Amino acid sequence: MKIQLSDHFTYKKLIRFTLPSIGMMIFTSIYGVVDGFFVSNYVGETAFTAVNFIMPFLMILGAVGFMFGAGGSALVSKTLGEGDRDKANKLFSLFIYVPIVLGIIITVLGIVFLEPVASLLGAEGQMLEDCVRYGRIIALGLVFFMLQMEFQSFMITAEKPQLSFVFTLIAGFTNMVLDALFVAAFNWGLEGAALATITSQFVGFICPLVYFFKKNSSLLRLGKAKMDFGALLKACTNGSSELMSNISMSLVGMLYNTQLLNYAGEYGVAAYGVLMYVNFIFISAFIGYSIGCAPVIGYHYGAKNSNELKGLLRKSTIIILVSSVAMVVLAELLASPMSQLFVGYNEELCELTKRAFLFYSFSFLFSGFAIFGSSFFTALNNGPISAIISFLRTLVFQVVAVITLPIIFNGVDGIWVSIIVAEAMAVVVTVIFIFAKRKKYNY
Repeated sequence: MKIQLSDHFTYKKLIRFTLPSIGMMIFTSIYGVVDGFFVSNYVGETAFTAVNFIMPFLMILGAVGFMFGAGGSALVSKTLGEGDRDKANKLFSLFIYVPIVLGIIITVLGIVFLEPVASLLGAEGQMLEDCVRYGRIIALGLVFFMLQMEFQSFMITAEKPQLSFVFTLIAGFTNMVLDALFVAAFNWGLEGAALATITSQFVGFICPLVYFFKKNSSLLRLGKAKMDFGALLKACTNGSSELMSNISMSLVGMLYNTQLLNYAGEYGVAAYGVLMYVNFIFISAFIGYSIGCAPVIGYHYGAKNSNELKGLLRKSTIIILVSSVAMVVLAELLASPMSQLFVGYNEELCELTKRAFLFYSFSFLFSGFAIFGSSFFTALNNGPISAIISFLRTLVFQVVAVITLPIIFNGVDGIWVSIIVAEAMAVVVTVIFIFAKRKKYNY
């Protein structure tokens, strides 16, 4: 039975509706992990370190897609809740066309500044060369990446989360197969891994683009768009938290890499790279739930259904709490096998990675609620509060923690503990905002 945004959501219905989004985000992160596996095991630890070193900069370049996806879909779902489907479709079309133009400009800038940025961050010698070789190819696919991320949000708003999951599966399997072919079979090295990635991003972009251009059974369809600077500004404001989150995470990733180079050398950066791959999988479950739930929240906010908003917040809190505890247990159990999978060829690096896992896992107790809280305010079209939560969580708290805790604790251990402290502080801020705004939004 089809689930609509206007439905009353029980626990079962909420999980059913968000499950494709959760699966979509987890699978997206898994095929990123496959990239790392092939590079680490078939190209070498220096190449693996280079990929993880330059990736935060590349994520900053693609962050506009997250902004328009989250902010634009919040505005579109609210407009659908108000009953104006024609306006919703025009806004949807506008939010797709504008990022294409922006993506082309960002691609050119990224290619030009990639080498100076990598050098400025501390890459040199073979590692710098690997950063440039990999990064410039990835930069060529930025438009595909941005629109792939954007379409994932809009497919849910269009009440087609299952179809979005199918498109993600197709793109993911494309990446996995091409990684095995280009890197393992043809020995194309970093260039092969990069080509596999941008090809899969093109597949993830073209499938929904064709779907929305054709006549379809969803709530949305691409067509004529009217320039609306007010709507663009609103979408950017709504999605500023997602933009800030991705930029901040990338900047913090650069800082972590710099700190780890100082305290543990290239092994530290490689160990952090493994943590990030596994972190993407776990965090993506929270992000997927938040993405899947956001259009429902936005719709009922637009329809002024306060009882449903209260229910969605209460149910989401319980679901995230249970999931968080389960994730910590699972992450602790996976510490050794995941370390062996990625860097088992180097005993010293493997032990460092395993120890990092045992600390880092406890961050999952807190991260889910802060992620949902930011998304919750985005869905309510309150971009400033959402951005504040993201800004504090992904930048301020982490920067302070990663600079000070290594001094207080035993060097590298302080770096692994810093993420736990930062996420816990973000939850405190999120709870304060949720209680402070409950009367305004009647949830």
